Amino acid sequence: MFEHLIDFEPEILDNRPRPVAAAKHADPTSLLNAKINTTDWLKQMGAVDSKELATALDTKAAQETFANLVSASPEEITHTALAQVKTPAAVQHLVGMLTAYDWEFVNQAKELRGYTVAKLVEETQNPNASIRLKALGLLGKVTEIGLFTDKIEVQKEALTDTELEQRIKEKLNRFMGVVDIQEAVLAHDA
Repeated sequence: MFEHLIDFEPEILDNRPRPVAAAKHADPTSLLNAKINTTDWLKQMGAVDSKELATALDTKAAQETFANLVSASPEEITHTALAQVKTPAAVQHLVGMLTAYDWEFVNQAKELRGYTVAKLVEETQNPNASIRLKALGLLGKVTEIGLFTDKIEVQKEALTDTELEQRIKEKLNRFMGVVDIQEAVLAHDA
């Protein structure tokens, strides 16, 4: 089962010591990122496919950690759950669940946005003038419409190095009260 470890000689890429922080002092995001990086490193080193090693306990640990991460559980509970996610398979499972959760959240946000815009359009027909005006104002602020947004134009001027240096000096002089000193030749020095 562990025959692949006999000839396993990973290339040492960097001999410099790296600072190590205690897991109890790290935030949950850093802990998860560390586990993901370890999983990626093990893949690069040719470790056995972690899916072959997955167990029901790994899956359960990933699911519990996912639940703690998305429900804003206290940090110590999340730390405890993250400590149970030990194998690369469990980390991959957790990452998959978080990715699917993110996509679901994005889709829900799009649906809510569409629903809100549709309701605002309905309110523009309200018999009450103040409600109509408010609905029209909010619709005007919708990104795609952009009726009440500030637009900023940036123009690029092509300046020579000398012109640019002169402008910088002028600004510095204005803010710093700097005066250029010019060397003068006195009559008795000549």
